[in-house]
Amino acid sequence: MKSELVTSSHLARKAVVYIRQSTPHQVVSNQESLRLQYALRKRARELGWREAAIDVIDADLGLSGASAAHRNGFKELVGRVGLSEVGLILSIDVTRLARNCTDWYPLLDICGLRGCLIADRDGVYDPGTPNGRLLLGLKGSISELELHTIRSRLTAGLLAKAERGELAVMLPIGLMRDPSGVVVKDPDIAVQGRLGLVFQLFLQLRSVAKVMRALNERDLELPRRDRHGDLCWTRATLAAVAAVLKNPAYAGAFVYGRTRFQPPKREGALPQKAPRPIEEWRIVVKDRYPAYIDWPIYEKIRAVIRDNRAEYMRIKTRGAPRDGELLLHGIAWCARCGHKMYVRYKGGGEYVCNHLRTQQGQPTCQHIRADRIDAAVADAFLTALAPAELDALSHSRRVQQQMNNALRSSAERELERKRYTAALAERQFNRADPDNRLVASELERRWEAALTDVRAAEEALARQTPSKAAITQVAMSKELDNRSSASPAACRRYGLTRLSRMRIARRCCDASSKRSCSTAVSTTWPWPGSSGEEAP
Repeated sequence: MKSELVTSSHLARKAVVYIRQSTPHQVVSNQESLRLQYALRKRARELGWREAAIDVIDADLGLSGASAAHRNGFKELVGRVGLSEVGLILSIDVTRLARNCTDWYPLLDICGLRGCLIADRDGVYDPGTPNGRLLLGLKGSISELELHTIRSRLTAGLLAKAERGELAVMLPIGLMRDPSGVVVKDPDIAVQGRLGLVFQLFLQLRSVAKVMRALNERDLELPRRDRHGDLCWTRATLAAVAAVLKNPAYAGAFVYGRTRFQPPKREGALPQKAPRPIEEWRIVVKDRYPAYIDWPIYEKIRAVIRDNRAEYMRIKTRGAPRDGELLLHGIAWCARCGHKMYVRYKGGGEYVCNHLRTQQGQPTCQHIRADRIDAAVADAFLTALAPAELDALSHSRRVQQQMNNALRSSAERELERKRYTAALAERQFNRADPDNRLVASELERRWEAALTDVRAAEEALARQTPSKAAITQVAMSKELDNRSSASPAACRRYGLTRLSRMRIARRCCDASSKRSCSTAVSTTWPWPGSSGEEAP
């Protein structure tokens, strides 16, 4: 059936059939829709075009029409229309061409300028005429509204289910659903123990990297899921440990909306997922899952991880304690300008306030020798320890002992798991036909590898001895019972490293501020529960 809008100038150019389906699933399952779109070649022949003058653009199959950024077929179509190569665009529906007015109206402008017609199953339209542009504009606006309506309808039910904590999201390792759909802990005690050990180690070591190194030094692997969803054990990595520590499901909470899409940094790039701050999470439903830790402990872990990032200029964090001679690295602040003071080891240790110098070109605010400051802080710390507060040291000793016990228990479970694997490999080897050497040799190799893992686990368990830190805490707690001997010499005598003393200083004061004059230095540090102490 011909149309009065089709002229000889249109027939002298190409007719292009544009074919698109929104998702790969639709391409596979909606075959009838695909046949109808390819059948538009017949419609073009009925309108007067020869078979050789009909082209098909199907490069956008499986791509959404919400944006033209990644639709090369649509870009090719627009380019050919702009070169006056196309006299007619055919699509089963205008929604196949574009689902937003930002892409739709520029196409109408180019078609109107170059005299290109647009046709769908309802008729043929000329974008260069007021009536044709009005009809096509309405179709494009309705198409965009339809996309928004579909999204709203789909997400409304999803959000309602998420607000009740009943949305079935992927669970991390250590949690699973039983046949009735209830979330329970993994019945494998080795998995539960290893995840609990990760949290215990972090609360003691307060660093993701240190937890990772502690696990790898003892050959303790982390449970993971492979691409098929099956349990496997792999060497601990920084990303794997951080993923366990940051996942709120281990605190028993269902969370929806932990990430957001950021606009692409360059044209044509895909939007990137970025994590939201914990206070911006969209939906949080606590006590929905069996918990490995409680929610306050989880918030504490998140706060420590955030504070370990040394990004003073952006988020004003202190950074993790690092090896070095100075005690107040990362927690010293200038009482004059209020900015963070840095450490400098050249010519002897000192604290330097050079923020204004590096950022604004102003003179250095102040620099103070560190030996007197560190000695005063150490003396004040030991003096401030009241007998009632020695319970905290006893608690720390118990925590250290619990961590040692957990490490040994994990090593024992690791050995038990590898012995089971070796026994399973032995049974498989014994059941094999000895004449089938191709199978028997492979099973023998697996058995030997399992036995090697067993020997390595036994050696790792044999290396599990009480740590020096635990022995040090016991001895130092006894000495601190005698107030007269509470001095920095006790720290040196019992082998507390500079790094350990840095951790003590950080946990006992949030920040220290310093101000100096020509003859004296005044240092103020806020102990927990006090308004701050000052010493000359």
